[in-house]
Amino acid sequence: MSSSTTNIESVLHEERVFEPPAEFAASARIPSMEEYERLRREAEDAPEEFWARMAEEIHWFKRWDAVLKWEPPHAEWFVGGRTNVSYNCLDRHLSTWRRNKAAIIWEGEPGEVRTLTYQQLYRHVCRFAHVLKKLGVERGDRVALYMPLVPELAVAMLACARIGATHSVIFAGFSAAALIDRINDAGCKLVVTADGAYRRGTEIRLKDAVDEALKQTPTVKSCVVFRRTGSPIKMQAGRDHWWHELAESVIESASSHFPAEELDSEHPLFILYTSGTTGKPKGILHTTAGYLLWAHLTTKWVFDLKDDDTYWCTADIGWVTGHSYVVYGPLSNGATVLMYEGAPNHPEPDRFWRLIERHRVSIFYTAPTAIRAFVKWGEQWPRRHDLSSLRLLGTVGEPINPEAWMWYRETIGGGRCPIVDTWWQTETGGIMISPLPGATPTKPGSATKPLPGVDVAIMTKQGEPVEDGMGGYLVIRRPWPSMLRTIWGDDERYRQTYFGEIEGTYFAGDGARRDRDGYFWIMGRVDDVINVSGHRLGTMEIESALVSHEAVAEAAVVGRPDELKGQAVVAFVTLEGTRQSSDELKEQLRRHVQKEIGALARPDEIRFSDALPKTRSGKIMRRLLREIAASGSVSGDVTTLEDFSVLERLRAQEEE
Repeated sequence: MSSSTTNIESVLHEERVFEPPAEFAASARIPSMEEYERLRREAEDAPEEFWARMAEEIHWFKRWDAVLKWEPPHAEWFVGGRTNVSYNCLDRHLSTWRRNKAAIIWEGEPGEVRTLTYQQLYRHVCRFAHVLKKLGVERGDRVALYMPLVPELAVAMLACARIGATHSVIFAGFSAAALIDRINDAGCKLVVTADGAYRRGTEIRLKDAVDEALKQTPTVKSCVVFRRTGSPIKMQAGRDHWWHELAESVIESASSHFPAEELDSEHPLFILYTSGTTGKPKGILHTTAGYLLWAHLTTKWVFDLKDDDTYWCTADIGWVTGHSYVVYGPLSNGATVLMYEGAPNHPEPDRFWRLIERHRVSIFYTAPTAIRAFVKWGEQWPRRHDLSSLRLLGTVGEPINPEAWMWYRETIGGGRCPIVDTWWQTETGGIMISPLPGATPTKPGSATKPLPGVDVAIMTKQGEPVEDGMGGYLVIRRPWPSMLRTIWGDDERYRQTYFGEIEGTYFAGDGARRDRDGYFWIMGRVDDVINVSGHRLGTMEIESALVSHEAVAEAAVVGRPDELKGQAVVAFVTLEGTRQSSDELKEQLRRHVQKEIGALARPDEIRFSDALPKTRSGKIMRRLLREIAASGSVSGDVTTLEDFSVLERLRAQEEE
């Protein structure tokens, strides 16, 4: 078989390099590439000793007997050790000055602000742990959390972790049907929800969706409801309980302390459902010690976290980014975390910049899709605000186009803030490839190098190494502490999906290439590769070429069947605010792509759209665009779609 059918061809070339600012590097936790190389070599040459040394970062009730038990594809880390994630995030800070430090600063979309110190957060968590026990939740039971982005969601997670219950956070916005699937798959005993949530000035009625779902979830015995909006809701006697009433009853009858359970290192911490391209969602299982260690280390390393930082990751806790980099990683490090409930453009497109200015945010971590929206809205919005408190920027969720990276650097970071472009997945538990901001020279659009202890390679589908500059399949060759342990209730699917593609490796499902400096460039999901006249092209590179045109804010590229070429290139394009669509602009964009990366990638068809279909985590749903491009219709699961009207407008365009 020729390489053209087994490799992914790379057509994007980016030569700009930005060194870490000297002042930043001088005080950084990892201040040089020499230190990075020292850690990398230690992890490569003596991995168990390396991970044992790293594990001293967290608190143990009982030290482990063995660092790793690896029986592919199953790993156990810190075998025989006992710890507790909630203890590591709360109790160990209480004997230090951090007890009175802000743990969470929360702002609701309507504008109210609350601050919880570590001492206050600890008390809330202990109270809710008492509530869970009062409702019959035991170690090993599963609890579904379907809540807005409020501090009580973090409280519920930490309370579950404290007593050894396994939580399953379900994004507040999923339908009743999505709730039913996830609750039943995990066999949840309890649901914690709220009356509603605010999004773009309107109320999302969460309890109504729960009521509908609980008609078909026989394992659920109780439902706890947090009062957020105050709207009237139905409460079923015997099953439904108000959060505040239960908390008050606990205050009267129980101690404000609840001792953290001493849990086995492999005790199930959480199940998080991630959508497959087809079939039912996959319940990704993460356990206690290894997950906590990697979330803790990567938060400290990648964000160069300091005690005086105000750190803001904009992800919803319903996604893994929120688990690792809103709750567990930052709190285990004793950070001050900003949480914001609502949309970035409510009431106006400067809400994020207003929040950064008001709360003096120093570390800002958001998604490329949000950055492209900021570009579309215009730089006049951030220019209204003082963003001088920022010292570090980050991106997460999908590859970032080089031009969006440059806009982020110059317009938001003022040219002074390093950018950490992070690659990882729900399944990896934490960041795997990323710059270290005080050490790594960065290139726009590249996640740069694997973190110490992460063994990443690029291979053909036959398991052969791919030479630098060529595209291939991203794989991980050694186990790491925060790796998923299985798919809940379906270990065979775990084996086939992640370890059944290329023998002896974890198959990430992403295409990538490595350049001559050893930097990794993520080319997007392998499902999104287009085969044009025998050439396999990653869609991200064509999208990057389109976005580099001054008229384009965002682009999504898919293939549709073509009798002559196998697949034709179809581009869905969103223009910057003041630009107007025209046939002339379509031709300009075709020529621009040809000039940037070659005639092979020139779009056969360009469709303008005011928005693209995205999941509620902000990822473009290219599967739907492929279906629209091929047939004009959409089938399959659309429960994760954020705005259904986008789909209807695209369908209407197809019919015109």
